[in-house]
Amino acid sequence: MNEPNQPQFPPPPPIISPQANETVNVLGQNPEERIPIHGVIGAIEAMLRNPRRVLFQLGQSGSGAVTFALVLIAIVCSLVYGVVIGTFSGGDQLWAAPLKVCLGLFIAALICLPSLYIFACLSGSQARLVEIAGMVAGLLALMTVLLIGFAPVAWVFSQSTESIAWMGALHLVFALIALFFGFRFLQSGFVHSAAKSTIGFKMWTVVFLLVILQMSTALRPFVGTAETFLPTQKKFFLAHWEESMKKPKIVEASSEPSTRY
Repeated sequence: MNEPNQPQFPPPPPIISPQANETVNVLGQNPEERIPIHGVIGAIEAMLRNPRRVLFQLGQSGSGAVTFALVLIAIVCSLVYGVVIGTFSGGDQLWAAPLKVCLGLFIAALICLPSLYIFACLSGSQARLVEIAGMVAGLLALMTVLLIGFAPVAWVFSQSTESIAWMGALHLVFALIALFFGFRFLQSGFVHSAAKSTIGFKMWTVVFLLVILQMSTALRPFVGTAETFLPTQKKFFLAHWEESMKKPKIVEASSEPSTRY
């Protein structure tokens, strides 16, 4: 005969963070964190209201559905925000900018995923590669959802200014703010994966940030227009920013490469 009550097991011991000497509650101790995530809307709500719930689900078997939802969120939100960027110039940028934003984010994530997994292993993390990939998908999802929140503000400025440089700077500020919260989510997952140190994670954030900034230059223009879909000249992002600040006004499609942002 089945017993009506399941045997009670003591909760797992808390994780001690070696960096801050703080006690970290084990994922899943709170019953709310064990509630399954269903669909895209459920994933968005979980990311914003209870990120630990997402991290717990990513560590379970069959986490592919959650990862797929996070990837889908990142794709849709990045495309929508890209359309807002494209409204500054209109024309071909209405489809080119969304495509570049989406491709830039996912290419950067794929490029940096192996190094994050290596840093995680060196730090003592027990997370599997599929779990690390899910965390990166969560970073992109949270980042792009926050960008959607900034989209109305970006649209207002895109319709009221003609400065390519300042519009590019505004989008960059929004992206850095969104990336900060994405890094915070990923760091939480890193700590809860039993990593003994966060030094590797901190080094990876610098690498990922540099890759994102360089991708913004390699896929230019996002703001403004150009004769070609991709640039014909290779530039470092700092050199590109310096040149862009010197010519802040919109020019025609025949503009020099230095006007791209």
